[in-house]
Amino acid sequence: MVLLSWPVAFYLIHLEGEARMRRYQNTSERRRNKWCTMLTNYLLGMVLYSSFLFCHFLLPTFSVLQVVVGLPFLLILLCLYVVPFGTYSPCVQEKDKLAPKPDFFGHRGAPMLGPENTIMSFEKAVEQGAHGLESDVQISLDEVPFLMHDYDLRRTTNILEVMPNASDEQSSFFYWDFLSTLNAGKWFADSWIKPFFGMKPLSEADRERARNQKIPKLSELLEIARKAKKMVIFDLYTPPRSHPSRSSYIRLVVSVILDSKIEQHLIIWLPGSERDYVRSKAPGFQHIGRLFTIERLTKEKITRINVDYKNLFYNGLKEYKAANITINVYLVNEPWLFSLAWCSSIHSVTTDNIQVLKEINHPYYFMTPDFYMFMWIFLDILSAVFIVAIFYSICCDYVGSQKEKIAEILEFWTRV
Repeated sequence: MVLLSWPVAFYLIHLEGEARMRRYQNTSERRRNKWCTMLTNYLLGMVLYSSFLFCHFLLPTFSVLQVVVGLPFLLILLCLYVVPFGTYSPCVQEKDKLAPKPDFFGHRGAPMLGPENTIMSFEKAVEQGAHGLESDVQISLDEVPFLMHDYDLRRTTNILEVMPNASDEQSSFFYWDFLSTLNAGKWFADSWIKPFFGMKPLSEADRERARNQKIPKLSELLEIARKAKKMVIFDLYTPPRSHPSRSSYIRLVVSVILDSKIEQHLIIWLPGSERDYVRSKAPGFQHIGRLFTIERLTKEKITRINVDYKNLFYNGLKEYKAANITINVYLVNEPWLFSLAWCSSIHSVTTDNIQVLKEINHPYYFMTPDFYMFMWIFLDILSAVFIVAIFYSICCDYVGSQKEKIAEILEFWTRV
């Protein structure tokens, strides 16, 4: 109301001035001037009344609003200043307490450099300096352990072209003679959609090599690991109920491993079934468990665990470290996550991105406690000065504008 009435009032004052100059003109003009004067006086009264209401009611309301808005702002700002001093980060520690760089297990080889679970992929992982090779093992219908992650063959082979009617069949329900004929690399080399975000283009030689990849046997992976002296860890899929190896698949896989002549300490045994049998046949295998309790790990004589990083960091690390449990986490692909694992004294990680993570020689965001405190105190002071300067500038502009308005009002009433 104040904003609308002031311009109208000024305009009517101007009209009243003209009316006074013509006051003694004809009667119609006198009547118009009379009505104009009455209307002007009425609007001036309304302006004064609305100004009174504004000063006595609206200004206090704005003051309360400022308190309601400003107080939470100041409290939040204070919390932002104080919270970092009570925040724990594993990457804030003394330099001499930083653990060694975690080892790498190539997840299905090096799947950004070659088709997953193929000879090319595992050889690429070895070239990149992987500490170990991770894979997935299934058993064919004629009891040949082979490498395949998916329960069917559609994603990573050309079975839709070769035998489309059987493409939905579980991978274990095929004979090895058929599985060995499938192409396991064209999906990777020729796909217009990259299997991984940020994956670099393949060279023409690697692309051609990828196009010719086949499904490998477990024995072929073991041969690569034996020659390169790399550790091997794998998920062993339980065959379906009607599969001929349903009750003997553990013994079958142990037999294949022993026949490969690989050093037993290079095998990290993950399957939880028949551990006593495995220990009796291959006492050199290193047994690894899931995120079990310390009591269960101790009872089963397991000193290593293989866990999803999300579950591990959620449940905590202290009790496992205190029990001297060796920890491998999966799936770690991002440099910042690898840095967090490094700062947390994780022993090894399973990754798709070995070619990038191997180049990290120091964890990201690592800092000593003294530098951390200095950084936050400096930033707190800097931000406080910046905020005070902004508020001071706003207040000065506001006070200046109010003084100008008051001066204009006084000047107006002086003229009137």
